[in-house]
Amino acid sequence: MQTLDFFTPIVDDPFLFGQIAAANSLSDVYAMGGRPVTAMNIVGIPEDKVPPEAVIDILKGGAEKVREAGCLVVGGHTIQNPEPIYGLSVTGIVPLKGYFSNAGANAGDVLVLTKPLGTGIVTTAIKRGIAPGNLESKTVEVMRRLNDAGAGLAERGLVSAATDVTGFGLLGHLGSLCRASGVSATISAGRLPTIDDAVIDLIERECIPGGSRENLAATADFVDWNSGVSDALRVLATDAQTSGGLLLAVNPDNLDAVEDVLRDFDTPCAVRIGEILPAGAEPGRVSVTL
Repeated sequence: MQTLDFFTPIVDDPFLFGQIAAANSLSDVYAMGGRPVTAMNIVGIPEDKVPPEAVIDILKGGAEKVREAGCLVVGGHTIQNPEPIYGLSVTGIVPLKGYFSNAGANAGDVLVLTKPLGTGIVTTAIKRGIAPGNLESKTVEVMRRLNDAGAGLAERGLVSAATDVTGFGLLGHLGSLCRASGVSATISAGRLPTIDDAVIDLIERECIPGGSRENLAATADFVDWNSGVSDALRVLATDAQTSGGLLLAVNPDNLDAVEDVLRDFDTPCAVRIGEILPAGAEPGRVSVTL
């Protein structure tokens, strides 16, 4: 398989930006249960604003993350651009048997999330200069983590369906998975993991990126909210993620084995957040309870 992704800086440190952007680009391969083999740099730089040293640090950060993935940087392309961008075009190998798609979820499968939520909220707080304490470093650590557990899970045939959680937020990606699989789902908002308790406080202070607001508005088409779910938890469930985790649909018989693999890969979390349901009258609907 081949994939491509890039974005503008979300942190000030160019090396860390390179790591986050590379991890995000590699995630599409892992989300299908594949292993990345080669990568090509995609760079856009405003030469009058970004010094060469910063570009070198971005590429070093990306190269380190690619190396961690057991992948090779084999080239790339750089252009002048009004604002800096960086990412990768990645070639990966996906197993013919056991690969993930978002179309294989079955009623009764348990939904497992491998990274906590809140990166969109926190990166907005960083830009506004109101991110408390060590929240920035905790968030960077989450974003630069690889989703390489996806390859280990696919090779063992343990997952019914999977997707990574990125710009459309948890509910956006779950809704797509349900529609593709012809099923519905329920999740518990109270079980959703956050990077830090401060994320909820930031939401209550209206530190919400535009993309997350758009995601929340889009849920009117397919989400049934329990009245007990707070506004803050609704935002968390739709927060636009950068380099988010994997959302896995797992047969209950495989749960222990899946959690063993996630533990072996030291994923940031392995939280059971909900369940796949029969399609009902309208496939693709998601019920969110407290």
